Amino acid sequence: QLILPNVDVQLKYFDLGLPHRDKTDDQVTIDSALATKKYSVAVKCATITPDEARVEEFKLKKMWKSPNGTIRNILGGTVFREPIICKNIPRLVPGWSKPITIGRHAHGDQYKATDFVVSKSGTFKMVFTPKDGSAAQEWEVYNFPGGGVGMGMYNTDESISGFAHSCFQYAIQKRWPLYMSTKNTILKAYDGRFKDIFQEIFDKHYKTEFDKLKIWYEHRLIDDMVAQVLKSAGGFVWACKNYDGDVQSDILAQGFGSLGLMTSVLVCPDGKTIEAEAAHGTVTRHYREH
Repeated sequence: QLILPNVDVQLKYFDLGLPHRDKTDDQVTIDSALATKKYSVAVKCATITPDEARVEEFKLKKMWKSPNGTIRNILGGTVFREPIICKNIPRLVPGWSKPITIGRHAHGDQYKATDFVVSKSGTFKMVFTPKDGSAAQEWEVYNFPGGGVGMGMYNTDESISGFAHSCFQYAIQKRWPLYMSTKNTILKAYDGRFKDIFQEIFDKHYKTEFDKLKIWYEHRLIDDMVAQVLKSAGGFVWACKNYDGDVQSDILAQGFGSLGLMTSVLVCPDGKTIEAEAAHGTVTRHYREH
C-alpha cells in the first residue's frame, strides 16, 4: 500500500514463514540468502526460530535452525545496530545522550554450533583432521559420570578479519572510538584469536587514520565493557562476538527507549551487499495477549 504504488521496483519474494520453511526443508532460507548475494540488497522481516513447543504447534519435521543464523553464515559480514533517538521518548538510561552502535559478528559461534544431550557416562572428545594428511589432533573435553550436555563451535580467521575491517571502517565513518569485547581471560585460544586479529588489523591498516581523527581502538573484557557502557554518555562503536551482540543490542535498544526503535543492517565484506532486518523478534507474547 505504501511502496508499490509509488516506487517502480521489481520485488523478489521469499516466504520465510515457519510452515513454508518446513515444507521446503529450509531450502527457501538458503535460496533467499543466495538471492541477496545476487541482488546485493534485501529487507527481511522477523521470523520464528522454533523450540520444542513450536515443533509441536506447527507439526514440524524437525527443530529448524535460526533463519537469521543461516542467512548470516552464507552472507558473512557484520550486523550494525543503532538506536533511533526521539526526544519525546524517555530513555531508561538517562545518561546515554549520544547513540551507541553495536557491531555484531554475524558468523559462527553458538549460531552454528553442534550441541547434544548426553544420556549416559562416557568421554566427550574433539578431533581435528587436517586436509593435508598430517596427524589428527584430539582434545578430551570431559569425562561424563552420567547424563549432561555438550557443544562444539567454531569461527574462521577469514570471518573474524572481515568483522574487524567492517568495524574499523564503520568507526571511521562515524568518527567514533571503537571498543571490542571478549572473555579472552577464560577462552584464551578462542576469544584470544579475536583479540589478536583485531589488534593486528588495527596496527597495520587503521591506526594512522584513527590517530588523524583523534579516535581510538581498545579491547575490553565483556564484563568490564558492560559496566563501562552503562556509565558512559554514548558516542562509540562496540564490536561484539555473535552471542554477546545478540544480547547486548537488545539491552541497548531498551535502554534507549524501545526495541522497535533500532535499526539493524547486515553489512557484507564485499562492501556493497546489505540486508536490512527487524532488530526485534516476532513478539509472540504480545501477539498472543492482544
